[in-house]
Amino acid sequence: MKKHDLKQRGLPVIHDYAAGIDIGSRFHVVAVPADLAKESVQTFQAFTADLERMANWLVSLGITTVAMESTGIYWIPVYEILEAHGLQVVLANARDARAVPGRKTDVNDAQWIQRLHACGLLRASFHPDREISALRSYLRLRERHLDYAAAHIQHMQKALTHMNLQLHHVVADITGLSGMRIIRAIVAGERSPSSLAALSDKRCKAGVDVIEASLVGNYQPEHIFALTQALSMYDAYQAQLLVCDQQIAQTLIKLSQEKTLPAEPLPKPRHNTRQPNALNFDVRTLLYQLVGVDLTQIHGIGPYLALRLVAECGTDLSRWRTCHHFTSWLTLAPGCRISGGKVLSAHTRKTKNRVTAHLRLAAVTVGRTNTALGAFYRRLAARIGKAKAVTATARKIAILFYNTMRFGMNYQDPGADHYEQKYRERVVKGLHRRAAEFGFTLQPVEGVS
Repeated sequence: MKKHDLKQRGLPVIHDYAAGIDIGSRFHVVAVPADLAKESVQTFQAFTADLERMANWLVSLGITTVAMESTGIYWIPVYEILEAHGLQVVLANARDARAVPGRKTDVNDAQWIQRLHACGLLRASFHPDREISALRSYLRLRERHLDYAAAHIQHMQKALTHMNLQLHHVVADITGLSGMRIIRAIVAGERSPSSLAALSDKRCKAGVDVIEASLVGNYQPEHIFALTQALSMYDAYQAQLLVCDQQIAQTLIKLSQEKTLPAEPLPKPRHNTRQPNALNFDVRTLLYQLVGVDLTQIHGIGPYLALRLVAECGTDLSRWRTCHHFTSWLTLAPGCRISGGKVLSAHTRKTKNRVTAHLRLAAVTVGRTNTALGAFYRRLAARIGKAKAVTATARKIAILFYNTMRFGMNYQDPGADHYEQKYRERVVKGLHRRAAEFGFTLQPVEGVS
């Protein structure tokens, strides 16, 4: 076989049978090595039949690996069809495949991607297995339903405010038991404040007289209509959430059937309270059967967050060689911009990674707890600010998650007091070392701990 042009130019070729694809919404441009085909660059329409023809053409040429940019969502059908034909597909970040300045065409982009991939200069973005990808899609769809339902809660509250019904001031949550009873009664035609107030739960902090006063309103037909519409849409999304929960549960059961059941029983939960918008099945049990460890023992990670982390990262974290590679992928590790021996910046990169966002929220929550992670967060927040403390704490939670998933570590929280004691020992040890460098010794003061 003839050597590729890249070899003749002195660039080492790592993948001899590599192709590059420039993804578009209507068509895709495919480039292969010039010595494999008479027409090394071809264009295929985005229809499924054309994608199948493209995959067959690449297979007939002996192509083994294909690289493409993650352009919108247009890459998904191409990725799945090529993978189904046995090709190794590398989904590259557009930042890594950025072309040199000059004329930009679809053909040039495809050839540039093919050249970079042939030389092994493109890193594959993480893409989970088919089953985990399906679980991730179900969970993301569920989160969209929650967002849409939240918008209709705002519409209900706006309609109530238009009628001067101050329900949201006397109940903690208008979508709670008392709030929904009252709203449904209003939609059904009830206008009596005393009758509406009687529907509230006796555990409400506000008294019945206060609730009754808040339900004296200026009822207008257009606002009642808006409230009815918002309630109907809210109920519709709640029904869709139940269907999503059933699908997620079935997917978890299917995945766990391929795993060996853990020998140890599921540990007791740290909290027995049900979180808002929780899934309608026992998440902890199914996750424990799937991954073999209880992720909720890590402070800051509840059942729902544990499920989201597994859905986004998968069950096999060996794709990241170490926890440092994992935190770097999450952009929770410090940046590294050095020039002339001088550190220009160590800021973390901006990212749209959903896992990172979830871990940051967990870090804020755990910062209010009396745990080692909480003490770590509070000490850093006082010294370098809350924003950096959130990042550092999120990184610690990510490392705990990685070690638990990868090595089966059982996390035991040492407590805030243990962390403070270890911190004090480190500080004292450092002071002794610094004093010794200047020829001094330190002596403890009696009565001072």
